Amino acid sequence: MSETEKDKLIDAQKQVIGILFEVIKRLQANKDLDEEYFQMILAGNKNEIRIKEILDERTENAKIVGRLLEQLET
Repeated sequence: MSETEKDKLIDAQKQVIGILFEVIKRLQANKDLDEEYFQMILAGNKNEIRIKEILDERTENAKIVGRLLEQLET
C-alpha cells in the first residue's frame, strides 16, 4: 500500500470516527430530552412551549442522525 493510499485510509477512518461521534452525541441529546420530557409529563407540567421545543429538537436530531448514517453508507 502506497503512502497516498495509507493517507486516504487514515482520512477516511477519521471521517468515520467523526461521524460516529456526532451520531452518539445526538442520540445522547435525544435521551436527555426524553428524560426531561417524561419528567415534565409525570409532574403534570403543562409548559407547552418547552414541550414543543423538546419535540422539535428531538426531531431535528433524528434527521441529522439519519443524514450522518447515510454518509457512512457511501
